[in-house]
Amino acid sequence: MSVLATIIQDDISTATIQKGFYALAACTVIGAAVYAGYKAAEPEKKQLPSHRHPESNEQIEKVLEPLRLRDDTLRYIMQLLDREMDAGLSPATHATADVKMFPTYVRNIADGSETGQVLALDLGGTNFRVLLVNLLPQSKVDLTSKIFVIPQSIMLGEGVNLFRHLADCLMDFMNRENLNKPGVRYPLGFTFSFPCKQEGLASARLSTWTKGFTCSGVVNEDVVKMLQTAIDEKNINVECVALVNDTVGTLMACAYKDPNTEIGLILGTGTNACYMEKLDRVGTWDGDYNDPKQVIINMEWGAFGNNGYLNNIRTKYDEEVDLSSVNPGKQIFEKMISGMYMGEIVRLIILDLIHQNLLFIGKCNESDDFKTPLFTRGGFYTKFVSTVEMDEGIGFSNTRRVLEDVGIRNPTYDDCAVVQHICKIVSKRAARLAGAGLAVLINRINKSNVTVGVDGSLYRYHPRFGRNMEKCMQILVRKNTKV
Repeated sequence: MSVLATIIQDDISTATIQKGFYALAACTVIGAAVYAGYKAAEPEKKQLPSHRHPESNEQIEKVLEPLRLRDDTLRYIMQLLDREMDAGLSPATHATADVKMFPTYVRNIADGSETGQVLALDLGGTNFRVLLVNLLPQSKVDLTSKIFVIPQSIMLGEGVNLFRHLADCLMDFMNRENLNKPGVRYPLGFTFSFPCKQEGLASARLSTWTKGFTCSGVVNEDVVKMLQTAIDEKNINVECVALVNDTVGTLMACAYKDPNTEIGLILGTGTNACYMEKLDRVGTWDGDYNDPKQVIINMEWGAFGNNGYLNNIRTKYDEEVDLSSVNPGKQIFEKMISGMYMGEIVRLIILDLIHQNLLFIGKCNESDDFKTPLFTRGGFYTKFVSTVEMDEGIGFSNTRRVLEDVGIRNPTYDDCAVVQHICKIVSKRAARLAGAGLAVLINRINKSNVTVGVDGSLYRYHPRFGRNMEKCMQILVRKNTKV
């Protein structure tokens, strides 16, 4: 099984096809709150046990064992996800299905012949990008972009203010690039990476907010229309001609280079997947049945498990992360995988080991320690997980730096070894869950050669995530399929 095709946002290929030819646009956390629970007990005065090989410490392994998923467990999860996909595609059960399986109305993939100039707006988290893409002959691309920040007050405020903020940033970008030319109306592709029910290529209603957004007055509304209204209010010569999410854009970008691409996967702040499905399996399809008899399905697989199907593999740390989130009971699969939550899971496990006197003994016995990032919700960033796992050898220079950043002074070798072990267990579970989800799609497509386009900060920057995911897929994908 060959490596997955990886799409890097900074490469012009991703931005190119995600916005390509006016109608196929695509591009690609919440602040701290008071956390109550897992309060560290006053440590006893005793010698620190040896953790040079933490995987051999029975007490630590007892804590971590629930995060280890056997292959048989993953196969059972695959069966559940396949069943949920069918429920989302069926008109009889779609309304109550957790995995919504939205048809995107994108039925063709780009072939590199597209030319023209197009704007793109990519909203998928606390930052978003505005881009100008020139599609030139012979598949050449000229790309200009700028990143803008979305303040938390806007993320949690009224929806109209969110879209007005996007329009303000779009106008700022166009002024900077001298794009306010009389008589020129630019097409815009809008990447909106939140669960939506599409009603056309340029029409989609928000189903629910994720990733820390709770803007009022947007759910069940046409987000393209809301964006266009904000654009028109400011007399900007731009027309939004297409909406896709980041998974579709990633699939399209990879297909630009590899026509065998059938799946797009995002592993970043959140996680989601899309794939090319045959029309005769899409019971919710309301379009024509002309060739090609296929359509890209936006799964919204982050909601898998909202109905309790994953309760048997959830740990007390997963439950605490969920209860402390802005959307308790929602996006259960996502909360076990994505970058928005991984660091917090690691932090809660660390606190549990401190409480059991298995970690940082003698280093967390002052009241001031409980004001440090380690004892603050969200204080252990997911990027720290990647940094810790990059350490090799006995120096643990990265791990020591991370621990000092979160308030642990002079961590021992054993402390560092245990923290790295925790990070590896948590990230490997996430990678195996993502790999099991991909295996469902690959087996469902049932072709001899399937390429998966992958993007997202977690996949790009974590040193082992991709490799662990591929190892899992080698076990779970049918042997006659090359990925």
